[in-house]
Amino acid sequence: MVEQPTSTADCLRIHHWVRFPDLLHFPSSETTTTPLSPQADSVKIARDVTRATLGTWGFGDLGDDAALVVSELVTNAVRYALYPDQFVGGQITLTLVRISRHVVLAVCDPSDKIPVPKEPDFVSENGRGLYIVQTYSRDWGWNHLDTGGKAVWALFSHEETGRR
Repeated sequence: MVEQPTSTADCLRIHHWVRFPDLLHFPSSETTTTPLSPQADSVKIARDVTRATLGTWGFGDLGDDAALVVSELVTNAVRYALYPDQFVGGQITLTLVRISRHVVLAVCDPSDKIPVPKEPDFVSENGRGLYIVQTYSRDWGWNHLDTGGKAVWALFSHEETGRR
């Protein structure tokens, strides 16, 4: 197994010390995985699972920020599911992994479309999702999956709310 990071600085480099698929091999007590349908009600399910899991792990103080971020990530995945040329079947998966005092939440989908942050435009109705993810998490990123598609992840630390 990969050695777990001991500090926030170590954990902020999570994408350098482990590939995302390796996170899925953590002990089951440290990981929660939930399959989601590519439909709008999956956003609420993802928020509820995130809050419940963080509460069980004793990380309830991260619940609101993590639920907001997971809402944005699942909304993006569902939005692309509505465009069949960008979403080649399959489902969306929410995964939460506890690593010491840190939590990585990831939304996997079969789309190969890379998430690209936009300059926030506070007038339009969309385009702010990744800005919100960046603002409320300690770090975020994405990885292509060996099976196709991608995982977009966000990192939270228990000792603070994650806001910058």
